[in-house]
Amino acid sequence: MDITFSFRKLAKQCNDSKTMTTTWGPIQAKKLRRRLDDLSAASTLEIMRTMFPGRCHELKGDRAGQISLDLEHPYRLVFEPANDPIPRKQDGGLNWTAITAVRIIGVVDTHD
Repeated sequence: MDITFSFRKLAKQCNDSKTMTTTWGPIQAKKLRRRLDDLSAASTLEIMRTMFPGRCHELKGDRAGQISLDLEHPYRLVFEPANDPIPRKQDGGLNWTAITAVRIIGVVDTHD
């Protein structure tokens, strides 16, 4: 899967191991690196849902259209489809089997 980042600073925080560890600590950095590698290796987003049942899910409310993947509690890797146009089902939901690119929005506590 293709991965892009919503801003340059986030790309550096996620792609440079020293910056990643400084920003989020060693445990969170290790888990984040693993999740980014998992996303990169997946051919479609649907694979992430089968690899992490219930832990990779669409968000609601003001984060509708975004997807969350667990990191070290309470943090989540939040991203959105980056395909143009965004693949959708007839009911308007995301078509996970057709999503082949994502844009990382951030590492956040979505329960705040």
